[in-house]
Amino acid sequence: MADASSDPEKWKVFVVLWTGRKSGVLSLITDNWLKPAPKDLKPIIGQELNKLKAHVEAALEEKRKEIEAATEEAAAARDQIDLSLPGVERAIGTRHLIRQTFDELLRIFLSIGFSVVEGPEIETPYYNFEALNIPEHHPARDNMDTFYIEGARGGHLLRTHTSPVQIRTMLKQKPPIRIVAPGRVFRRDELDATHSPTFHQIEGLYVDKNVTVADLKGTVEFFFKQLLSPETEVRFRPHFFPYTEPSFEIDLSTPQFRARGKEWIEIAGCGMVNPRVLVACGIDPDRYSGFAFGLGIERTLMIRHGLADIRDTLEGDVRFSRAFGMEA
Repeated sequence: MADASSDPEKWKVFVVLWTGRKSGVLSLITDNWLKPAPKDLKPIIGQELNKLKAHVEAALEEKRKEIEAATEEAAAARDQIDLSLPGVERAIGTRHLIRQTFDELLRIFLSIGFSVVEGPEIETPYYNFEALNIPEHHPARDNMDTFYIEGARGGHLLRTHTSPVQIRTMLKQKPPIRIVAPGRVFRRDELDATHSPTFHQIEGLYVDKNVTVADLKGTVEFFFKQLLSPETEVRFRPHFFPYTEPSFEIDLSTPQFRARGKEWIEIAGCGMVNPRVLVACGIDPDRYSGFAFGLGIERTLMIRHGLADIRDTLEGDVRFSRAFGMEA
């Protein structure tokens, strides 16, 4: 038995040779010695045969364990890790510049008491237009400017701004309200260096008693000085937006911009919430007033970092993330 093969397949043959029912050695001994033996000798032969069977089975089991241990040892040696080999360096992921900019903006607004509220990207015309004082004949509602969902009941569309979040909040929550609404929006624009059919916005809303233009200007100026530099100058130019009255465009001037040869750069829009919008949300404009503002994330980061092509933020080039990304 000690000379039996250590090869598992050959070992199976060896086991059959000894214990096979028809031609095994033990079966042959039984057939040729035990069965033909006289009755008075059968107990003696049977007793010796049982001892032989026990001895063979014990030897076979011992050999089986040796083969099993050798197989496991060989597998362990084969799979052993060579600790002397150099490790594989894993690249560290980064936050995309869009996410990074979002986080910076939200951090500033959270520091002055604003809450973050999000809403659906698929909207109804009521939340996206009508409640914001944008009537049916307004150009912004044309198919040339807005993505409408074909076959959807109620004319559902992809939101063109995050302003619907403001409407939903004012319908659910009583003043005072102080929120910012970040998210992705959609416009029917051709993709080029400065336009994209999908981009990101952050809008803000503050509604309370006795809110004035001075509150709006103070909030906007504080925000941009925190975002860019204390030397940032903010200019408000009269403009028109259906959902605010009065309305303003916001221009910025910083030493960095002037070094690039640009005195003022337009960056955002804002204004006092139109009383019609407050009424549509069940808020009494004689008791409450408010301001709203909004800016594009891509435009903000392009201005801030001196980027010339919005497509750089969309194409997923790892070189862009390595250049501007931050570790998560």
